[in-house]
Amino acid sequence: MSEGTLLVGPFNRVEGDLEVRLEVADGRVTAAYCNSPLFRGFERMLLGKGPLDALTITPRICGICSISQSMAAALALEDMAGGGMSPEGAKVAALLHMVENVADHLTHFNLFFMPDFARLCYSGRDWHERAVRRFTAMEGSAVRRGTEARARLLHIVGLLGGKWPHTLAIQPGGVTRAPSIRDKLRMGADLRAFRDYLEEVVFGGPLEDFCALDSVEALMGWGRGDAGLFLEIAEDLQLGAMGRGAGRYLSYGAYPQNGSTVFARGLWRDGAVHDLDPAAIVEDLSHAWMLGAEAHPSAGMTLPDEAMRDGAYSWCKAPRLGGLGYETGALARQVVDGHPLALALAEDGGVLARVAGRLLELALTQGAMERMLASVQPEASFMADVRLPADGAGVGMVEAARGALGHWLRVEKGRIASYQIVAPTTWNFSPRDAGGVPGPLEAALVGAVVREDEEEPMSVQHIVRSFDPCMVCTVH
Repeated sequence: MSEGTLLVGPFNRVEGDLEVRLEVADGRVTAAYCNSPLFRGFERMLLGKGPLDALTITPRICGICSISQSMAAALALEDMAGGGMSPEGAKVAALLHMVENVADHLTHFNLFFMPDFARLCYSGRDWHERAVRRFTAMEGSAVRRGTEARARLLHIVGLLGGKWPHTLAIQPGGVTRAPSIRDKLRMGADLRAFRDYLEEVVFGGPLEDFCALDSVEALMGWGRGDAGLFLEIAEDLQLGAMGRGAGRYLSYGAYPQNGSTVFARGLWRDGAVHDLDPAAIVEDLSHAWMLGAEAHPSAGMTLPDEAMRDGAYSWCKAPRLGGLGYETGALARQVVDGHPLALALAEDGGVLARVAGRLLELALTQGAMERMLASVQPEASFMADVRLPADGAGVGMVEAARGALGHWLRVEKGRIASYQIVAPTTWNFSPRDAGGVPGPLEAALVGAVVREDEEEPMSVQHIVRSFDPCMVCTVH
């Protein structure tokens, strides 16, 4: 369509329910409104429960990022208790978390994002037949190989955590399983097998060579593996200019270790890194079907507006930091961490940048997992003594695959009195705030091409999937 209003959704290959209302003029999106149409109420479920119940309940928010939720809950409980994980326990917790995030990146690339390019609308493109062979849903050769490699990588979670998803291995103070030397050898074999898969199939070359790329020009000349096919498609369809964001990025810092993190914590705006002040985070409710007033998550509430008042259009709140919206995710992590390629990609910040940022982090995290495993000392203690008080408050801030995840907890007389969660998709898919400023996805969709015969515009689908929404994490 060239003029009018278009409702797109529900989206396939997206975790949860999502609708996007588009205003279109002259064949381009002029405004977008993102709706999370399903309220789930996990924050309400937690009220009155014992504090340790958060470790069981919050991972059930999502079956894809359950370790991220578990890690955030454990850190919030630790913060309330004034304790911390044992050094070796923190290593194993980080390794578990890395495995989940890497598996998520791989799933996004093979199952959520790339299958769009096998569609008939792209027949006749030089790359289309290769995309069909590799990424046709349920049939593509990349799908089969990727699923097998992911399953073997998740053996590590089975060994350390007993099961995936919803493991209870991560606790305040550390982890429940102390790996032996034999366990280290088995996990090392799993990591070597995953590296072999990445280097043979995804990247078509050494991971260190991909990590050494320092410019968009060098990236586009990679030309190997499935990453090379994606880059060829991206150049042909001009995905670099599609879905550009506001250029503001947020990371809570990934994989805490002895007061530091493997990937840095901070904000990126106006071309520079800035310190992150969590006290400046607020949740705006002006366009959400929620009752209450704008508040910091530690003082926030989850009270659904059953009347669904006029002017609101989503169950998702609008997180803002210092009055600004921020994009979060793998690209944001690597921009804040200062990787040269991520910084170069952020100059455009579109679909190409987000997906290439995940590929970059996939390669970088493989090396980080190998180093983390090598440093584990089986003879050490993997659990510190952490005693929870009857009254207190804490916060747990981690990086899920999709970005910044925060849990804010308050306990009174041994029971949860408040529990607020701000998920990555809450940041990225937020509605407008009181000033009418759109969320990151809403802003990125402006300018997207809508052709006359498109009821579900391909440009819109590419932009949405470049953010990899997990709507079930958004509407607690």
